[in-house]
Amino acid sequence: MSVSEKSQKKSGGLGETVSVIVQALLLALVIRTFLFQPFSIPSGSMRPTLLEGDYLFVTKWAYGYSRYSLPFGPPIFSGRIWASEPERGDVVVFKFPPNPSLDYIKRVIGLPGDRVQIRDGQLFINDEAVSREKVGQIDNPDITEVDRPVDVYRETLPNGVSYDTLDLTPNSIGDNTREFVVPEGHYFMMGDNRDNSADSRFSVGFVPAENLVGRANIIFFSIGGGASPLEIWKWPSELRPGRLFNALN
Repeated sequence: MSVSEKSQKKSGGLGETVSVIVQALLLALVIRTFLFQPFSIPSGSMRPTLLEGDYLFVTKWAYGYSRYSLPFGPPIFSGRIWASEPERGDVVVFKFPPNPSLDYIKRVIGLPGDRVQIRDGQLFINDEAVSREKVGQIDNPDITEVDRPVDVYRETLPNGVSYDTLDLTPNSIGDNTREFVVPEGHYFMMGDNRDNSADSRFSVGFVPAENLVGRANIIFFSIGGGASPLEIWKWPSELRPGRLFNALN
């Protein structure tokens, strides 16, 4: 084989490798944009449903597509394409309205036109009390973030969706609110960790439909203690096997 032939072979091999890499990146981009996107949970606002260190898949097509379905959210169009409405109780990833570079995850509580209010810790939607039943206590700091037992209440929304909420601090600032009237094209979001959640009661405000990224469906990995999934040597002590591949309510 001549030097020229060797050079051509090396060049061809390099070109094929680059082509495979580019195709893989494009495929990953398509999947991430239109189908599924992985997210990690950075805070405790959705405890006990979601914990810091949970990694989950978000369904991107659930509510159609907006500019925020694309990487970096370029302003190439407004509104949503193939839009569909979230259901009350969905756990949703959305862009923080005051700063769309930030991803938030909360539960849809109020739909457009709803009147939402908290009275003495009880959720009211359109002046009707949402079913709220105390189901026990959790005494596990990995779930509650505090070293004491915490009361757990199960809420059941008008459409039948049930989930557990934490009551860290009775009579907290979020336990009594004004009545919020959800504007058209917006949603009222709340965290399940009611006394430790920046949500639509406070800084988040109403979330525009355009800001919705997708519906959280399944936890595919979970590790505690602030460990990274790449720290395999910590898996024996920090991995949460009981949370793997859990579907979200």
